[in-house]
Amino acid sequence: MSDQILFIVDKLNQEPFRKNYNLITFDSLGSTQLLQLLSDVLGEIDPKHAVDIREELPEQTAKRMLNLLGILKYKPPGSVSDLSAFRQGLVTGSKPVIHPLLHWLLQRTNELKKRAYLARFLVKLEVPAEFLHDDTVADINKQYEELMEAFKNLHKECEQLKTSGLSTAEIRRDIDAMEEEKDQLVKRVERLKKRVETVQNHPRILEIARQLRVEKEREESLAQQKQEQKNQLFLAEQRLQRAQLQLKEMLHAVVDSKPESLMKKLEEEINFNTYLVTEKLPRELESKKNSTYILQKVAAEPAMSQSDLNVLESKINEVNAQVNQLIEKRMLKYEPADSKFSMYRQQASIMSRKKEAKAEQLQAAKEELSSVEKQMQQKNSQAHELEGSEVLKGDELKHYVNKLRSKSTFYKKKRLEIAEITAEYGVLQRTEELLKQRHEAIQQQLQAIEDKKGISGYSYTQEELERVSAVKSEMDEMKGRTLDNMSEMVKKLNSMVSEKKASLAPVIRELRQLRQKCQELTQECDEKKMQYNSCAAGLESNRSALEQEVKGLLEESLQEESNYHYINCVKRNLEIQLQRAKEEMKAYVSSDPQERRKAVREQYTRMILEQENLGKKLREKQKVVRESHGPNMKQMKMWQDFEQLMQCKRECFLKQQTQTAIGQVIQEGGKDRLVL
Repeated sequence: MSDQILFIVDKLNQEPFRKNYNLITFDSLGSTQLLQLLSDVLGEIDPKHAVDIREELPEQTAKRMLNLLGILKYKPPGSVSDLSAFRQGLVTGSKPVIHPLLHWLLQRTNELKKRAYLARFLVKLEVPAEFLHDDTVADINKQYEELMEAFKNLHKECEQLKTSGLSTAEIRRDIDAMEEEKDQLVKRVERLKKRVETVQNHPRILEIARQLRVEKEREESLAQQKQEQKNQLFLAEQRLQRAQLQLKEMLHAVVDSKPESLMKKLEEEINFNTYLVTEKLPRELESKKNSTYILQKVAAEPAMSQSDLNVLESKINEVNAQVNQLIEKRMLKYEPADSKFSMYRQQASIMSRKKEAKAEQLQAAKEELSSVEKQMQQKNSQAHELEGSEVLKGDELKHYVNKLRSKSTFYKKKRLEIAEITAEYGVLQRTEELLKQRHEAIQQQLQAIEDKKGISGYSYTQEELERVSAVKSEMDEMKGRTLDNMSEMVKKLNSMVSEKKASLAPVIRELRQLRQKCQELTQECDEKKMQYNSCAAGLESNRSALEQEVKGLLEESLQEESNYHYINCVKRNLEIQLQRAKEEMKAYVSSDPQERRKAVREQYTRMILEQENLGKKLREKQKVVRESHGPNMKQMKMWQDFEQLMQCKRECFLKQQTQTAIGQVIQEGGKDRLVL
């Protein structure tokens, strides 16, 4: 509950509410303030509900909120019996009702906005059937339903266009970025062209660089084709090896087997599959169907509390106890103690359980075998990827060992050659050191001679000139390579830009078509919406006028009918009273004693005498009851205590009998397990 309130306060403090609540201020809100807050949230979802609840009656507020919650498909927590409590809590602004409702609304505001918007156009007006006999009303209702279906289709197309992933803003940004990159590349190309124009024979160099790039691309494509062909060859070799292995296994199986063994194996497989199809699988399917039906039934029922679960558990225990008692009675009634059917039935049940267990073990073994075979294939493929071939066996392994031995001898020869080359390298290194020493001595002698001749530094200058010329040649070569690389990069970028344009051209064309279609659909949607609103307004006004007229006529008809029935009743009562008066006068005036006894006066006189006699008898009986009231109450209390005592004894007896039956069932289950 605290997490729920934190979420509500956090959402209410954000846009568009900005209530600046904390937990204390939110918890201190009264019922009217909570209802106003709920009305504000509903008004954010549907603007028609943004009203001040002080300007309307509580019944109108509750009715308005319940209608919108029904459209939004809100299900109150609890069972169906709690709906009246939910309505009462919504009217009074109860916190246990308002808080979960606010949490549910704020969790999915965007979704509920969309649902409320669609409900304005998709909640169908129910026209009474007697009005649909009118051709005009029927045509308007049909047109209204067609407009509703058209709105559904247009809304679906609009949602598909929104979720299609084609964002015009992103495409424009990509195009602008590519245009900027193109401008930068054009500027760089122009600068490079200006630099290249100063180099001698630059057209020929550019042509050679272009040819080199073409040959490199061709080399890459050929290398890719070569790799694809290698992969295809590798896959073909793998398929060939697997086919050869399967052929060997099949030949080996055919050589070692006989027709009788093959037939026996096939019969075993057929028997096993027949058992699975006819007995095991139908039984499992039936159990699955029963469990599915039970689960569906449980899911369809309302949520139960812990007390309901406890009551159900107690009922289940009582029913199980009754079932056990009935089973025991049936066994005692239909199976005598010396009957052998129980033993045979027990053995049959044991054999069926063993058969089911063996079938499950066999099926598990088959599944394990298939998984092991899959793992073996995976390991073979991994070994092939690592080693370059599958695991070798037999003659192939011997051939591979001989090949390794020849390679080891070749490796030893090469190792000896490397040792000889290493020794020769040491000799050459020593020779280089001696030559460097001799070069330094000659340089000193040359410098001394240059000093004597007066041309000191001539050899150093000559070396510097040679070094500078070498550096210049290297720089020229690097410039040529740089120009080639830059021209190649420019070409690649131009090709990328052209490819992007070519790939985006159909998208842009499709986007233009879709934009035009969207505009047309929007206009059509607005027109249809206006038609719908006008049609709905006309139908609503006609319906209200007809309803008022029908209501007035119904009230008038009911009033006249009630007056008619009232007059008939009064008339009949008067006729009955007049008839009774005539009969009374006739009986009272008659000279016959029998007729006079039928008179009402005589009857009432007799009834008065009877009631007086009955009153005397009752008073005497009351006197007797008062005298015996105390002893009778004491005796009744004793009988109640005696009844409670007998009820307690009955419950103890039933509990002891239930425990005895459960113990017998447990002992029989233990005996079955011991037999297994």
